[in-house]
Amino acid sequence: MSIAWGSLLVVCVVSLAVGVAVVALVAFALVGLSARAARTVGGPDDGAAPPLSAAAGTAVAALCLLAVAAIVGYGLYVIIA
Repeated sequence: MSIAWGSLLVVCVVSLAVGVAVVALVAFALVGLSARAARTVGGPDDGAAPPLSAAAGTAVAALCLLAVAAIVGYGLYVIIA
């Protein structure tokens, strides 16, 4: 019995990249959703307008979460099929 080291390396690299991508997409979704929050006066931004509008932030969050769902769904499909 032998180990295909090249294939094992490919699996490790792809799983690391997908793990980082999922975490980054969820983080971007949270940033997009935070655009909906009201800024308080006296805080670090002192009532400044958010860099994204509420609609744009929601759209960014929705796209990021859809991408995460697609990645997770494809992973489950590969495992099951």
